[in-house]
Amino acid sequence: MTLSSEEITKHYTNAGDSVTLINSLVAQSSRSTEDNETIARNVRHLEVMVAKDFWTSENLEPFRTAITAGKAALPS
Repeated sequence: MTLSSEEITKHYTNAGDSVTLINSLVAQSSRSTEDNETIARNVRHLEVMVAKDFWTSENLEPFRTAITAGKAALPS
C-alpha cells in the first residue's frame, strides 16, 4: 500500500504527539498508574509506527528516543 505525502505527514504528526506525551509524563516527578498506562500505550504506538515501511525522509530518531525513555520510566 502506498500512502500519499499528506497521509505520511498525518502519521508523523500523530506519532509526534505520542513523543510529546511520553516526554511530558516521563518528566513528572511522580506518575499515577493511569500515567504509566498512557506511557506504555504510546510506546506501543511508536513501536508500531517505527516499524512501518512507508517512511521516506522523516526523522524517526525522536520516536526511538521516546520509546527508550518511556520504557525506562515504566515500573518493572
